[in-house]
Amino acid sequence: MISSAKVTSMETVQKTKGSEDAQKWTALLHKVAKDRDRSAFRDIYQHFAPRIKAYAINQGIGQHADELVQEVMTSVWRSADKYVESLAAPSTWIFTITRNQRIDILRKLGRLKAEINVETEELWQIPTETDTTVQSIQALAAEKHLRQSIKQLPEEQLIAVRKVYYEGKTHQEVAQELNVPLGTLKGRLRLSMKKLKVMLEAKEL
Repeated sequence: MISSAKVTSMETVQKTKGSEDAQKWTALLHKVAKDRDRSAFRDIYQHFAPRIKAYAINQGIGQHADELVQEVMTSVWRSADKYVESLAAPSTWIFTITRNQRIDILRKLGRLKAEINVETEELWQIPTETDTTVQSIQALAAEKHLRQSIKQLPEEQLIAVRKVYYEGKTHQEVAQELNVPLGTLKGRLRLSMKKLKVMLEAKEL
């Protein structure tokens, strides 16, 4: 029988590894954003492309898996500067891009209404061979709390956050889309970041 002390030690190691992995992908995204670092992007691609393909298969669009990978990774390359570490883990950010691109594909196929409500987060979070149960559960719990926190924002701030940080749109594009002054949009984003920081710190995430 494994002692409780050993279990605690294992969980600590696993949690540390999960944190280190998140820091690794965050650092690579920053390199892509600031330096257009192709080597960093290649590492991101090699890690996430197989997961995106598996996601496409699980969602019943396996024949469009390569298209989904291409669209997602193109968005990651173009929008890496939109990623905000305090708002979402790298995997959450890339997953959101993947989900949005999936919706676009379904729309093109005329299958949007029938399949838009399929739950996808859990499929994305299926552990890989290198993941551990504890690490996966911790990551999923943290990301679910993040989504819940975002939903608590006032509607105007919630929409601004999703469009800028998750859909990868520029401030100018979102301001025009919402028909508000650029300064107003930036103000909403600043307020939303402050509120999310307070909510996340309250949970020590």
